[in-house]
Order: sequence, then C-alpha cells, then structure tokens
Amino acid sequence: MIEDDITPVFLINGFLEAGKTEFLSFTMEQDYFQTEGKTLLIVCEEGDTEYDEELLKDTRTSVVYVDSMEDISPQRLTELELLHNPERVLIEWNGMWNQDDFRIPEDWTVYQQITIIDMSTFELYVKNMKSLLAAMVRNSELVICNRCDGIEDLERYKRMLKSMNTRCDIIFEDESGEISELSEEDLPYDLKADVVEISPEAYGIWYIDCMDKPDRYKDKVVEFTAMVLKSPEFPRNYFVPGRLAMTCCADDMTFLGYICKAKEARNLETKQWVKVRARIAVEYWQDYGGEGPVLYAESVIPAKPIEDVVTFG
Repeated sequence: MIEDDITPVFLINGFLEAGKTEFLSFTMEQDYFQTEGKTLLIVCEEGDTEYDEELLKDTRTSVVYVDSMEDISPQRLTELELLHNPERVLIEWNGMWNQDDFRIPEDWTVYQQITIIDMSTFELYVKNMKSLLAAMVRNSELVICNRCDGIEDLERYKRMLKSMNTRCDIIFEDESGEISELSEEDLPYDLKADVVEISPEAYGIWYIDCMDKPDRYKDKVVEFTAMVLKSPEFPRNYFVPGRLAMTCCADDMTFLGYICKAKEARNLETKQWVKVRARIAVEYWQDYGGEGPVLYAESVIPAKPIEDVVTFG
C-alpha cells in the first residue's frame, strides 16, 4: 500500500518506437488502473504515436514533454508536482538516457517499472547500446518483448535478459498475443543423467534456467566448478559457489551463484575454486525473496580456476 504522502511513479522505459505509448494508452483505459485523482504523464521522447486527447481528458491526465535529463531533475519534478498536484506520475522514458542517472524527489517512489522491447531490433541494441538496455532492465519488474513474429531462439534472448535481472518476469508477444509456450532449445547438458555435469561454458545457461524453472531441477544432482563466496551473515556450514558474469560491459560484473550447504564450508575461503556436486532443492531463502534453488553438497573438492567469465549463449 502506498502512503498518502508518497507520490507513486510508474516508469515505462524502452527505446524509440518500442511501443511505450501504445502500452501506456492501453493501460490507462483499463478499469484496474483508474484513479480518482489527477495523473501527471511525463513524456521524455516523442514517437510516431500520440496520446488521444479524449483519453487524457477522461483520465484527468496532464502531459508534460521534456527534452533533456535536466528537465526531470528532482527540483524540476517537485515544481511539476506543485503545478499539477497529481495523485500519481507516469513516465515514458527516453531509452537513450542512462536510467542509472535518474533521480526523483525524496517523497516520490518508483512503484512499478516496466521495460518494453521491440524484438525486431533487439540484436541491434544489444550490440550497440547494451549498457543502456541493462540500465532499464536492471530494476524492472516486468519486461514485455513485442513483435516476436518470425523470431527464433527466444530462449536465448530470455536468458540474456535474465542475466541483467534474474527477478523480472518476461513476456513474449507476437501478432496473436502472448506466446505462452516457448520452444525449448536442447540444453547443453543431460538432465536425465544421474549426475548432471555443468560445463564451464554451460554455467550461465544452467544458472538462468534453474532460476527460471526451479521445479525442472528439483532433486537433480549437478556437478560444476565455481568460486567460493562466504559471508558472516550466512548460517553455519553455508557458502555460495558461483561465477562472475559480465552483463553488459567489463565494469558491470555480477556474481551468480546459489546458496549451498556443505560440511566442508567451514574450511573454505572466499575466492577459492572448488568442484561442487550437490542435490538441488527448491526452498524458501530470504535473499531470494521467496522460494528458489538451494544446494545440498555431496562433495566439495579443490579445483583449478576458470579464467573466462560467464556467457549466456
């Protein structure tokens, strides 16, 4: 529940012509999104689609167009709040602005963030503007990937997006609507084996797939090489075996691993390399914010370091 003295912000981001205006227009028409007070809509870039004047009038929405990041500084946003007195704020973000630089007034809060992606141009933006894409996806609760008609290998794209934000929900849509079932690629390991061997090259695929579909791995025994991470905050006999992944650039490294219980944990040191054989359970863990993969080690032995970072191909 939002406190009365807090202004909720709904942040919709994506690159030009991704479909942000269409998404916001559709959402503003829905019964569940109606509100008694006024709405302030801040548009950070103008595409080919415009907002319908009748819709804006019916929803008591005032539109403000801005041309630069300086126009949405905390001070300027406070001025807009005093001028329009909105109950909530919608922001249609300019994908060419680094969202990591976005700041809002202290009495505002980003209540929901959604990224819209035009999958017909996804590869272009990944190759040329991956850091901007990652900044948008990083804090989004939902990523909507539209215009997926005729695009193959959606599972690979899903893993790529999940590497930027393992917690977000991802929806793929084509002309007929949401794609409920994605065709699965052959995983680079045998899930039917007594011990599922995860090669260094397959670690990223396993990590994302296990996070996304934990029930697929429940009670499976896996074996992989990883780096040790320990913390005084972990319970006794617990550590995290994981690998470093580069989500967008060399300066943006993320440690990817699952909590693991092992009798050997007390003798391990952070940054030590080990080969882990463990059974996967699906249990509540506080850092996950719910249920997720929890490893129960059958063996943990020293191993040679892996020089390469994780990929998600």
